[in-house]
Amino acid sequence: MSTSGISGTTPSSSSTTGTTSSTAITSFTGAANPYTGGDPYADYRTADLPFAALPDLADRRLGGAVIAACDEFFAERENLLQPGPARFDPELFGHKGKIMDGWETRRRRGDHAALPHPSDEDHDWALIRLGVPGVVRGVIVDTAHFRGNHPRAVSLEATHLPGTPSPADLLAGDVQWTVLVPRTPVGGHAANGFRVDAGQSFTHLRLNQHPDGGIARLRVHGEAVPDAAWLAVLGTFDLAALENGGHVEDASDRFYSSPLNTIRPGRPRTMGEGWENRRRRDRGHDWVRYRLTGHAVPRAVEIDTACYKGNAAGWATVSVLDATTGADPADHTTGWTQLLPPTRLQPDTLHRFPLTGAPAATHVRLDVHPDGGIARLRVHGSLTERGTRELALRSGRP
Repeated sequence: MSTSGISGTTPSSSSTTGTTSSTAITSFTGAANPYTGGDPYADYRTADLPFAALPDLADRRLGGAVIAACDEFFAERENLLQPGPARFDPELFGHKGKIMDGWETRRRRGDHAALPHPSDEDHDWALIRLGVPGVVRGVIVDTAHFRGNHPRAVSLEATHLPGTPSPADLLAGDVQWTVLVPRTPVGGHAANGFRVDAGQSFTHLRLNQHPDGGIARLRVHGEAVPDAAWLAVLGTFDLAALENGGHVEDASDRFYSSPLNTIRPGRPRTMGEGWENRRRRDRGHDWVRYRLTGHAVPRAVEIDTACYKGNAAGWATVSVLDATTGADPADHTTGWTQLLPPTRLQPDTLHRFPLTGAPAATHVRLDVHPDGGIARLRVHGSLTERGTRELALRSGRP
């Protein structure tokens, strides 16, 4: 048991307020074939998941955590949120059996020999704190390498509790839970994807597996909605940061790595943790377009080329646009104001540029010439009154 005083089945006193619309993109059911050698991902079942380009709100690097689980006998609950795909070593065994890269519970049993099977209500659960509150658009329950020991079905619920609630707080009877994914059969060794239509922001999830089994990874894709009250206290903050509600809307190239990396927390440790495009063989250039936390006034910009030494971007420009005027951010020819003229960038360097007289904006575009890697973009500034008001409404705190 992972948390003292927490039972193996979700308490019946917990409240459920309703069910959102959830659609399995491609349905996988049943066990996969036993592993017989070679590439363990050769028979992995997956599908094109349109929401997968959105950030993972439960990302460990954003502060996501599995704060409790009813059981983790075979494999620890924390594995659910590990970055990267699950690994499989067929020779790796421990005192309790096969060591798996995921969350795996023991086999459930009935009460006695006449009823050896678990009841229909029996299930295991884990509580997840999102790294940043947000609106969930899609979920992936990944059962990679759990071929015959995956759950028969899963379900997912969400709630919004401010502050830092404990597992006991979350399991209290007066907590209102919204069903994001109703109880749905899933397949083993597969990326089981679900589209979610939930308009409100959530802070915590409850993942249920029916009746027991193993899940390798949980990905919760959506749009970050930060705490408006906290940002109001800060005053000036990074308007482009993922944890503050910044969002990558589009980019010219994603060949080597995602432009989403440029707004993740901290500095990268390798160039794989930044944005690197392919080498240009034409006369064009590459760019990323960001939506800021809200309507805001930028005050300074940081462009970091950390870890990019022979492949850093050569020059950069930074421009802003205010979409509240009716200007279209997707039109790169109209409505943009250049804040930073073409500026030479140095490899593996943090560049800082104070801004004077910048207009209020909702979007920022970073253009790099002609191509090359960018590790991070920081756009420091403050929300306008309009931006503060609109963010408070989005975060559920008018």
